[in-house]
Amino acid sequence: NLGKLLVIAGLTLVIIGALIWGLAGWASGDSGDIYYQSDNVRIYIPIVTCLVLSILLTAVIWIWQWLGRR
Repeated sequence: NLGKLLVIAGLTLVIIGALIWGLAGWASGDSGDIYYQSDNVRIYIPIVTCLVLSILLTAVIWIWQWLGRR
């Protein structure tokens, strides 16, 4: 059981790492994010980026739980 858990944890980390690496350029400055800049103020609110990451992490957690039941 410990070996299976370690393999699943390793594969999960590889998948998450690949997603973060692949999405790093895409996630910075998405068109749905709010960005405001004036002379003294700069505000960046990554709404769409947070939604996409939330969906991806939810999917990973569902897969993790599904594999844990088997």
